Amino acid sequence: MNAIYNKELKAYFSSPLGYIFIGFFLFASALTFMVTNIQESTSNLKAFFEGLNTIQMFLIPILTMRLLSEEKNSKTDQLLLTAPVSITHIVLGKLFAAISVYGLSLWLTIIFPFIISIYGEISRGELISQYVGFLLMSSAFIAIGTYISALTENQLISAVATFGILFVLFIIDRIAINVSNVHLAAFLNHISISARYGDFSRGIINTEAVIYYISVVSLFSFLTVHHIDKKRWI
Repeated sequence: MNAIYNKELKAYFSSPLGYIFIGFFLFASALTFMVTNIQESTSNLKAFFEGLNTIQMFLIPILTMRLLSEEKNSKTDQLLLTAPVSITHIVLGKLFAAISVYGLSLWLTIIFPFIISIYGEISRGELISQYVGFLLMSSAFIAIGTYISALTENQLISAVATFGILFVLFIIDRIAINVSNVHLAAFLNHISISARYGDFSRGIINTEAVIYYISVVSLFSFLTVHHIDKKRWI
């Protein structure tokens, strides 16, 4: 798995994709920080992370669209599948590489809370909780994007489909508010990935939410492995 992970991580930075992703992420984050904190003169980062959640809905599809689609399009997927490494390790290596690039981008935004700490007070516990929760939520989205990437060899289709799914997940808790059926509304709230971030934004590391995010990552990793393994024998 380490070989796949290193190969994928190198691929991000041997092409413009990794640099463009990080650069645009930081640019969009800086604009969000200026609007939510500088202009409002507040040290509360809740609105900042809400803005980042919207931004990642557009950026994660770009990060994941090539993970497996590129292998199929360039016809190198068979070579990869015959390598002395399991499909699970291939998928996890690619997934963790994408999460690492995203995690690096997110870590670089620590400069914004640092700026706040110079001029005001900020709760370290709440800050840590927000970053941990946000990375877990983003990892779940990346796992979904990885699965979509395995379904098609067209990177554009992969990106658009991932965006569509993330958009639905982004608004599903808002949809639940307007659903009259109590059981359906409860179900929609239960599967909402964004809604699970609520406790983290308040400085609470919710164990149930942590398990939920890890479960989503595990589920879509399993689905990706299953899909590739099925195609392997067709």
